[in-house]
Amino acid sequence: MTRRARSWLGRVPVVACSVAIVLSGVAPADAAESGPFGWPLRPRPTVERRFDKPERNWLPGHRGVDLAGATGQAVLAAGEGVVVFAGTVAGKPVVSIDHPGGLRTTYEPVEAKVAAGSRVSRGSPIGTLVAGHEGCPAAACLHWGARRESGAHNRREYVDPLGLLHEVPVRLKPLEP
Repeated sequence: MTRRARSWLGRVPVVACSVAIVLSGVAPADAAESGPFGWPLRPRPTVERRFDKPERNWLPGHRGVDLAGATGQAVLAAGEGVVVFAGTVAGKPVVSIDHPGGLRTTYEPVEAKVAAGSRVSRGSPIGTLVAGHEGCPAAACLHWGARRESGAHNRREYVDPLGLLHEVPVRLKPLEP
């Protein structure tokens, strides 16, 4: 076998693993996050239910994502901002944070450890996850939502909070130098 063939064959497992990661769309759990927003639970949680934007704000849909967690787990601010609400809505404990650029994120059910008016940075603990998010198959689930205030007629637009995460994509390098 030629030296070139041995060199290429030695790279096959690395290439195969890299391709599998790219095709699955999953970054390694210990990959460093970049960008202004990060996951509100650590370690990176499983997404139990995805965002399902309603056609109109008042129609049925799922205005956030449900992330599997554990009762008592720390919930973190996804990004820098100001806590605008920490209390109960319809019997559920909720924390809401306004971020620069007209974005608001919400976290429920979360027993708040912060008060309205508090400044938070990305990764700051804002409370603890409590059990009781209806419809979630995990013992405890964090419902993480996001919305933007659009300029047109001050309309609120629900957005997929997973879109706030800028995960580092895997880059494949050429086999030949």
